[in-house]
Amino acid sequence: MVRHGQLIGVGEDAVAEYKRLHAEAWPKVLEMISACNIRNYSIFLKEPENLLFAYFEYVGTDFEGDMARMAADPVTQDWWSHCMPLQRPLETRAAGAWWAEMEEVFHHD
Repeated sequence: MVRHGQLIGVGEDAVAEYKRLHAEAWPKVLEMISACNIRNYSIFLKEPENLLFAYFEYVGTDFEGDMARMAADPVTQDWWSHCMPLQRPLETRAAGAWWAEMEEVFHHD
């Protein structure tokens, strides 16, 4: 299992819509997340900075393959078409990334 932390901004005028979308997350999107070996997935919002912090645990053996599978899913693509315009990617994110991946510097069970 690999823990992931990610960060992205959300537009000030988009916070309410982002919360609404995720309060009513589409079941097929949630099924795809699980099918792609993601567990314990949470997104947190920090206001007034309007930063979204995502945490999830990847339990598969081919992260890139699973992420490609998710990205190819038409329902997930439709979901992203609603979410992505609300988000503000960090300029310091890795090339080709949407969410900025964070380094884990401490963990305790």
